[in-house]
Amino acid sequence: MRALWLLCGIVLSWQWSQAAMAQEIMSRIAFGSCAKQDKPQPIWDAIVETKPQVFLFIGDNIYGDTQDMELLKQKWDLLGAQPGYQKLRQICPILATWDDHDYGANDAGADYPKRRESQQLFQDFFGIPKDSPRRQQEGVYHAETFGPPGKRVQVILMDTRYCRSKLKVGIKPSEPGEGYRGKYVPNDDPDATVLGEVQWKWLEQQLKQPADVRVLCSSYQMLADEHGSEAWGNFPLERKRLLNLIRDTKAKGLVVISGDRHLSEMMRLAPDAAGIGYPLYEVTSSSLNAPSGNMTKAGTRFANEINSYRVGLTYFETNFGFIDIDWSQPSPVIRMQVRDELGGVVLQQRVKLSDLQ
Repeated sequence: MRALWLLCGIVLSWQWSQAAMAQEIMSRIAFGSCAKQDKPQPIWDAIVETKPQVFLFIGDNIYGDTQDMELLKQKWDLLGAQPGYQKLRQICPILATWDDHDYGANDAGADYPKRRESQQLFQDFFGIPKDSPRRQQEGVYHAETFGPPGKRVQVILMDTRYCRSKLKVGIKPSEPGEGYRGKYVPNDDPDATVLGEVQWKWLEQQLKQPADVRVLCSSYQMLADEHGSEAWGNFPLERKRLLNLIRDTKAKGLVVISGDRHLSEMMRLAPDAAGIGYPLYEVTSSSLNAPSGNMTKAGTRFANEINSYRVGLTYFETNFGFIDIDWSQPSPVIRMQVRDELGGVVLQQRVKLSDLQ
């Protein structure tokens, strides 16, 4: 049973009944991040061609970067007017979280003064009902589960902005190549947080819910901790807390997706290092229409960036992510992919669900 769509203000959004979600066997999940709303977005055509059953918008969905809420709304409206995005809304549900630029300011966290107002605009755009409890919580975190027992897919979208503590800025070394590699260094303050206590408790409850495959969405990278840009590695105690929570809740079948970096790569944390009993995979997909061109603004090549968890190559051009689940196999097969602007697969990791137990 396919979900029925309805018009909610100017936003076309999907609404599900619990019965429809329970029957929908989820096997095709598309995702992406970093979309410049004032530039062409031809990649939506390739995404639509994959016939996704859900699209996950995982951050920098627009580049707002303002405390003027009228201006921020206008930028959301530009995304809504993109022809390709309108096509996508007509064929599948869209679930979303945010990163810094659609939140309102570069690298912002709990210190962003318009976070409450920005949250309401975000939820307006994605058609969240006015009476939804999500309108009252602090942050845009959300979860949905699809499919019958034995084929349940849970999507968990974390909010890594609303309650996040301040980043710790590093001091550059006196000699090139010494120590400091990026803008930020680890913040070891035990009171520093990424999610905030209310969301941490919510996440624990979600990880205890019955599911066969779990897609954990983080707007920025969880595993990579050497590049010095924004990542869970900025808060190593929180990163460890997340791994411990996955272990303690016995959450099986979990993979991580992330965005933010204007590059794409795949990562793997070995079972012993993860401490959760199975390898932890992460797919970073970015950007939908603003590729890095293999260079930072300062002229530093991303290709020189160290990432001990990387599996395979790094892809720098326009791309989106895709998860294909083949339920027909005795042990279902999960294909985690990065696809280019024409829909071609440029990166892939294939793993059996039995290996994520």
